[in-house]
Amino acid sequence: MIEIREATKNQAAEIARLIMMAMTDECCLYYCADGCGLGAFRKMMTYLVNREDSQYSYRNTLVAMDGEKVVGISVSYDGSMLHELRRAFIEAAKEYVGKDNSGMGDETQAGELYLDSLAVLPEYRRQGIARRLILATKEKADTMHLPCVGLLVDKGNPDGEALYSSVGFKYMNDSRWGGHEMKHLIWLDAAAIELLSTEVV
Repeated sequence: MIEIREATKNQAAEIARLIMMAMTDECCLYYCADGCGLGAFRKMMTYLVNREDSQYSYRNTLVAMDGEKVVGISVSYDGSMLHELRRAFIEAAKEYVGKDNSGMGDETQAGELYLDSLAVLPEYRRQGIARRLILATKEKADTMHLPCVGLLVDKGNPDGEALYSSVGFKYMNDSRWGGHEMKHLIWLDAAAIELLSTEVV
């Protein structure tokens, strides 16, 4: 029986592995200096998951558990905190992977719970776990009184886009991240949709 719950610090290595799976190896290497490998990036991500002031912190993570095994993750945070939370990544990247990423564009904004990373281990896919993690992330947005959940999906990942569309995410605009062309998708709660429709009228 798969259980969705808040992550704990001792799961950092497993969470880091799944975040990298969500990012893809190509995007991970995009944020590394030439000649730096995925091993160094994984050490950095494990360090960032362990921190409490990082966008990738265990405190921002929901985990899908099969017994004591982490089989899926959803990492999300308040978009208004992006610059504050990203400082840890920029500092760590200089130290661990030798690259200054301070010129990164913004992938989220205030008013949005940003779903940064969603991943499920390959052997656990097609069991509805990703969908359950997304729904739990929507509930988190409600708890935080954020009317919108936003994410970026790679234009080369139609299966991912289809999953998000099936649970109510809509196309907002185009974006770029990790050297890839992305689509910015959003999900609005009922109150936000009603407000928007009133404004349109």
